[in-house]
Amino acid sequence: MPAVTTIRISTDLRDRLASLKVHPKEPFEDVIERLIETAIDDEPLSDETIRAIEESLDDIKAGRVQSLEDVADELGLLDA
Repeated sequence: MPAVTTIRISTDLRDRLASLKVHPKEPFEDVIERLIETAIDDEPLSDETIRAIEESLDDIKAGRVQSLEDVADELGLLDA
């Protein structure tokens, strides 16, 4: 049997963890493990993707953007 330890958390945090249970009898350990698995990114962003994101942010800051409505209208996707 693996070693077991106790951690101290507030009742508010305990209640928040409980709200994430898949079913009422799911152990908190399973909830915490699921949260950890979703928090760790096994595939970090490539340098190319990071550059593309930075360029997009620069475009937004410079006002080089179009609304979804404008693009849809330009493509003839909106009803007249």
